[in-house]
Amino acid sequence: MQACSLSKNLPEGEYVLNSNTLEGVEKANHAQIEGLYFQEPNTKIPLTNSSLGVSIYRIGRFFYDSAQVNGKLKSKNLELQLVKERLDEASDDRKLLKRRDKLQSKIQDLEKLQEYGNFLMRTGNPVAVLDSSQIKKTVIEIDNYLYNKGFLDSDVSFEVETKKKKANVIYIIEEKEPYLLDSIYTNSANEGILSLVNGNKDESFIKKGDSYDQSNFTKERERLENLFKNNGYFMFTKSFIDYNLYYDTTSKRINVEQRILKPSFSEKHEIYSIDSITFKVSPPNDEFVDEKVLRNYRDIDFTFYRDRFSSKLLSSRILFDEGEPYNRLNIVETQKQLSNLDLFRYINISFDTVGTSLTAKILTQPNQKYQLTNQLGLSITEQLPGPFFSTVLRNRNFFRAGEILEFNARVGYEGVASATDQGVYQSKEFGASASVIFPRFLIPFYGKSLQKYGRYNPNTRTQLGYNFTNRPEYTRSGLNGLLAYTWATRNKRQQYTLNLADINYIRTPNITPEFLAVLTDLQDQGNNLIWSFLPSLVSSVSAQSIINFNEYGDFSSSKASLLRLFVESGGTTLNLFNVKDITETTTYANFQWLKLQADFRRYEPITPKQTIAYRVNFGVAQPYGISAGILPYEKYFFAGGGTSIRAWQARRLGPGSYTPPIGDKGRYDYSFEQPAEMIFETMLEYRRALFGYFDMAAFIDAGNAWVIGIDNSRPGADFRFDRFYKEIAIGAGLGLRMDFNFLVVRLDLATKAVDPSMPEGQRWVLDNISFRNLFGVKGQTVLNFGIGYPF
Repeated sequence: MQACSLSKNLPEGEYVLNSNTLEGVEKANHAQIEGLYFQEPNTKIPLTNSSLGVSIYRIGRFFYDSAQVNGKLKSKNLELQLVKERLDEASDDRKLLKRRDKLQSKIQDLEKLQEYGNFLMRTGNPVAVLDSSQIKKTVIEIDNYLYNKGFLDSDVSFEVETKKKKANVIYIIEEKEPYLLDSIYTNSANEGILSLVNGNKDESFIKKGDSYDQSNFTKERERLENLFKNNGYFMFTKSFIDYNLYYDTTSKRINVEQRILKPSFSEKHEIYSIDSITFKVSPPNDEFVDEKVLRNYRDIDFTFYRDRFSSKLLSSRILFDEGEPYNRLNIVETQKQLSNLDLFRYINISFDTVGTSLTAKILTQPNQKYQLTNQLGLSITEQLPGPFFSTVLRNRNFFRAGEILEFNARVGYEGVASATDQGVYQSKEFGASASVIFPRFLIPFYGKSLQKYGRYNPNTRTQLGYNFTNRPEYTRSGLNGLLAYTWATRNKRQQYTLNLADINYIRTPNITPEFLAVLTDLQDQGNNLIWSFLPSLVSSVSAQSIINFNEYGDFSSSKASLLRLFVESGGTTLNLFNVKDITETTTYANFQWLKLQADFRRYEPITPKQTIAYRVNFGVAQPYGISAGILPYEKYFFAGGGTSIRAWQARRLGPGSYTPPIGDKGRYDYSFEQPAEMIFETMLEYRRALFGYFDMAAFIDAGNAWVIGIDNSRPGADFRFDRFYKEIAIGAGLGLRMDFNFLVVRLDLATKAVDPSMPEGQRWVLDNISFRNLFGVKGQTVLNFGIGYPF
C-alpha cells in the first residue's frame, strides 16, 4: 500500500490535501458551502492513505508521452494547412474534402489527449496537492455566497494544519445576523402592469420577513417577465426590471423598491394581439416543385408544397387564435405539440409587428417519409448480459393526416432467472409488431376531440404483434392485439395511458419434464399454478398515470419525484357470458382478475456530489370468478433481484415467511421462482460521485411478497395483518457505478440482514458475517450486475 500512497514522491514543502472542514456555520446551508471548494481531497480507500482514482491516473500517466502527442498534433495541423491550401484551388475535390474532415476529427482527439491525457488519466484523477491560491479563491467564493444569502456582515478566514505530508484546511466563518426583507414596493406608472403584479403576489419569490437572497431576486425577475409575456406584453423583457435596496444597518432590515422601467420605443408597455396566423410547409429540398396548395382553416392560412397535409390536424396543435393577446407559453407549447407529431424537421415561429398587432408566421419543413432505425446492443435484465438486435421502419403521414405506420422486430438473448434452478440462464426472444399511431383520439372520441384535446398530445395506437420466448423450462408464444390511448399535460408532468383493449392469445407448447413435475407436485398440494401454462385468451382493460415532479430521471437536477399508478381489470367482458370455471379437466383457460400498483420514487441532492434516493412500491393482484384463484403467469408479482430487494436472487424472495425447498448448494440455494399476489418494497440509497466515471452507493432494501388467502403448498405465504410486519426482509450493501453519461453500468453487492424465511427469533442473519467470513453463509451475499440505476 505504501507504493500507492498519495504522498509518494511528493517534493519537499508540498502537502497532500487531506481534508476541508467548515467551522462556524449555523444558519447558512452547510452542504452548499461545501460545494464551493475549489480544491477537494482525493477519495481514499478506508483505513489507508491511497486512492483508487490516483492509482488509475498514475498508471495512465506512466503510458502517456506528452512530447509524442505534441509532435503528432503539430504534424496533423501542418498537414491540414496543406490540404486547405489545395482545396482553395480545387474546392470540389472529394478526396481532399474527405481528408480534411478526417484530419479535423483527428486534431480534435489529439487536443483532447493533450489537455486531459489518455483514457486512464481522464478516468482517474491526480493527487490533490495543497494550493494556497485555490484556498484564497475558495474564501472569496464563500464570502460572496454568504453576502448573496443575506449575511452582509460575515467574515471568512482559513487555517492550514500540517502533519507529515498531509494538510487539513479549516475554513472559519463568522456569519453574524442575516439581513431580512422589510417593505416591498413596486414602482410603475402602468396600471396594467401593476394590476398583474398585485394580482400574483402570492407567487412572488421575494416576501416580507424572508432573509435577503440574491438568487430570489433573479428568480423574481424571470417570473415577472414570464407573467407579462403570458399576458400580452410581447416586447417586455426582464431588463425593464431593477431593484433599489435601502439598508438599515441597525435593525438589519432591507426596504425593497421594485421598479418597472418605461420602454425607450414607446410611452408605455403595450399589450400586443395576434392579428393573423400563417403556416407554411416548405419543400424538403430544391428537387421538389412547390405547388403552393393554399387552404384556410380556423382563420389560419396554410401553404403546403403538396396536398399531403391535414389543416385540421395541424390547427389542433396551434394553441393560439386570431384576436387573442400574445401569450408566450402558448407559443412554446405550440412548438412542442407540432414537434410531437414527428412530421417536421424543424418548427420555427416568428412574429412581424405593425403597431400592437402581430402576424404569427409558422415555418416548417417535412421530415423524411421513411425512416429505418437499426439498433445492436446489450441488455441486462437479471444479471446476465445478452446481445439483441432491433429494427424499426416508420412511414410518416401514412393516411395524410399525421398517422405513422410502424413495423418493429427484435431478436435477442437475455439473462433470466431459471424458474426451477438457482442461477441465471440465457433466454432466446423474438418479437415482431405492426402499429398505426393516430395523432388523435379515435372511437369513441373522434368528432370534436381533435380540436378540444390537441393541447394534450393525444395518440391512439393500434397494434398487432407476435412474440416467442424460449426459456430453460418452457417455450411460450403469444399473439397480441392492442388499442391504446395516450395523452399528457403541459411539460409532460402528467402522462396517461388507457389500454381499452389488450388481447393476448398465449400458448406454452413445450414444458420440460422437470418443470412439469414441479407444477404437478404443486397441484397435488392444492396450488394450481399449472393452469397458468394452459393455452389461454388473456384480455384486459388497464390505465396508467405517471406524475413527474420536476423532471425525475434527470439526476443532475434539483429535488425530483415520480409517482406511477396502475390499475387493470382482466377478463371483464367474460362477466357477460356463461364461461365455465377452470377445473382439472380444463384444456383451455380463461382468467379474471383485478390488479393495482403504486410506485413512488424520490431523488434529493445533498451536495453537487451526494444524493439520497428512495422508492416505495406496492401492488396487489386478485383473481376472481372463473379463474379459480389463479392468475396468468405474467400478472404475478415477484420479489428479489437487481431492481427489487437486491440481497435475494431474482424472483426468489418470499412469499411471506415461507421457507422454499433448499438445494444442495447451501442455505440459500432456492430452486424455484415464487409468484405472489401482493408486493411491498422500499429502497433507500445514498449515492456519491467518486472520481472520473466512477460513483458509489450504499443502500438498504426492505420488503416482501405475499399471497392472498391460504396456499397449502407454501405455509406462511399468506398475508396477515397480525404478522406481515415480522416478515419484512431487509438487505443492505454497497454499489459501484460507472456513469458514462449515455450509459450507466451498475455493480451492487448486497447481503441479507433480516431473513423472514427463518424461524422467529432467528431472522437476524447479519451476524453470520465476520472477518473470517466476509460474505456470510453461502448465498447470503448476492452480486447484481445491471444497466442504469435501479430506480
